[in-house]
Amino acid sequence: MASAQQDRAIRQHIKAITSTKPVAAANAVGLRYVSDDSPGITRKRSRKDDSFVYTNPNGQRVRDRQTLERIQALGIPPAWEQVWICPIENGHLQATGRDAKGRKQYRYHALWRQIRDQTKFTKMIAFSEVLPKLRQRIDHDLSLPGLPKEKVLATVLRLMEMTRIRVGNEEYAKTNNSFGLTTMQDDHVDISGSTVRFQFRGKSGVEHDIEVRDRRLANIIKRCRDIAGQELFQYIDDNGNRQSIDSGDVNEYLQEVTGQDFTAKDFRTWAGTVLAARELHEIGVCASQTEAKKAIVQAIKTVSQHLGNRPATCRKYYVHPTILDCYLDGSLCQMVQQHLDRELAVDPHGLRQEEFAVVMLLKQQLIQEMQQQVAS
Repeated sequence: MASAQQDRAIRQHIKAITSTKPVAAANAVGLRYVSDDSPGITRKRSRKDDSFVYTNPNGQRVRDRQTLERIQALGIPPAWEQVWICPIENGHLQATGRDAKGRKQYRYHALWRQIRDQTKFTKMIAFSEVLPKLRQRIDHDLSLPGLPKEKVLATVLRLMEMTRIRVGNEEYAKTNNSFGLTTMQDDHVDISGSTVRFQFRGKSGVEHDIEVRDRRLANIIKRCRDIAGQELFQYIDDNGNRQSIDSGDVNEYLQEVTGQDFTAKDFRTWAGTVLAARELHEIGVCASQTEAKKAIVQAIKTVSQHLGNRPATCRKYYVHPTILDCYLDGSLCQMVQQHLDRELAVDPHGLRQEEFAVVMLLKQQLIQEMQQQVAS
């Protein structure tokens, strides 16, 4: 188990990676780390039709075909206001703007998204530390009277933890007819007593049929469904008006509760990592590396079914690679069993045994990496 001194060093290391590495990471793949505080390309509606006219930082109209094609490829929604577009094609940040609710939105370079997907696992230890606090807040908000925004957001997050359903994206719902929790509609849910059944088409056209048995959640969801409108998850604001929620609201809730820059995707990455550890532990120790690799394929397939994505996507983006490495060297099953044998203090919001085991494995791996960096 990591000592208090090692825990402090781990936190400092994670903070350093997430705060300073982006500049070096951008340079490593030929990108420039930019800010939308610097002059950029702006847009305004054409007087002739519904298209946009783009103006460069010098005030001249953008006419060259390559730049216009790059801008079109970004897919900036027409409804965005205060749009800033990077004047160079290799900027890590390509565009920003404000959506209809005034929230800032971003469009990143494809290479930047790729490297950030590969490095986001660094945040898993930090996420585990705030998870008990988040669970406690969710329980508190689920008990709020009426149907305020916080209660509905807590319901969505509790469902996300229980079902691993994606948070949802308005653009996907409109263009692909695929849904997540925040874009779910009334006809996607059936409620019978304490049982809630979700039937919907998710990302990549995957059909989902998921049941949840929880009387409190069932009652809240029923009240949401009884509100007029197609959207399932709505709330009543202070003026008595109905309002819908979206992924931005969920992420704002996460960040407000945790005090850190976590999103719904971090929730699913944590779930995928813990599920993989549990599945591999249930498979047990293999007699050879060949059998162990086959077991990993089997476990990843099971986890991908829970998350609703392809096995390759699941392995690359939702399962921490340390878990797979520790299974191959035999340490994962031993660590998980040690924590399953432990009697944890009774805390309904605390980490479960397998979650503790995952944290210990991740910390051990990070300590080794830090020691290697010092030695070199």
